[in-house]
Amino acid sequence: MSSPSLPRQRLTRQRSAIREALQKADGFRSAQQLYDDLRDGQRRVGLTTVYRELQNLATVGQIDALVSPDGETMYRLCGSREHHHHLLCRSCGSSVEVASEEVEAWADRTTTAHGFKDVTHTVELYGVCAACQA
Repeated sequence: MSSPSLPRQRLTRQRSAIREALQKADGFRSAQQLYDDLRDGQRRVGLTTVYRELQNLATVGQIDALVSPDGETMYRLCGSREHHHHLLCRSCGSSVEVASEEVEAWADRTTTAHGFKDVTHTVELYGVCAACQA
């Protein structure tokens, strides 16, 4: 699965700050949380710029984006350039990237059976990790 490309953008001070905040973040963070992290670090970046850059990074596959159970989009640096899904801990927020041939086969069968093309999908499994259960 190839990632779409965006026109080459100049690496501005703001873009650099957002990428640094993502690198420092432990797990998934919302745009508001990243914005707060930047402000706490004395970095001046507008909230609109944070949202725009996160969308750009997600579009080209450089970060993972998922919707939390409460409906908020969360972001983190992508550990894998391959298509994958996530296991997420509801307690501590940790995540594990997982690949699933079964999910991919099901998605292919289902979309083919209904005549769909150019389909994308995400699968997030929420639970409580082993460390939080202990």
